[in-house]
Amino acid sequence: QVQLVESGGGLVQPGASLTLTCVASGFPFRDSGMSWYRQRPGEGRELIAQIGNMGHNSDYSDSVKDRFLILRNNGLNTLYLQMNNLKPEDTAVYFCKRNQYQQWGRGIQVTVSS
Repeated sequence: QVQLVESGGGLVQPGASLTLTCVASGFPFRDSGMSWYRQRPGEGRELIAQIGNMGHNSDYSDSVKDRFLILRNNGLNTLYLQMNNLKPEDTAVYFCKRNQYQQWGRGIQVTVSS
């Protein structure tokens, strides 16, 4: 069955960097576009970054553009989200998702606080 497992979250101070990892299994990862979403407290899920199946095309929301970087390693079936210059408003649960399918990871908490 499809599995998406996020890791790498935690508590960091403003200005810090953090990299999230999503390990995929149960589907042809190299054929699938992938995305990162986040859900801030009291809000709905927000699409923040997506990447094409070969990693050549990526897109970002205005809220994370120029600070976050979405990457993938098809040989390892792994999706990454490099997050730089983190702000308190980046505090959220972060999810990876297989594009065009309702297949989600369980999410990982990122808290940015001094």
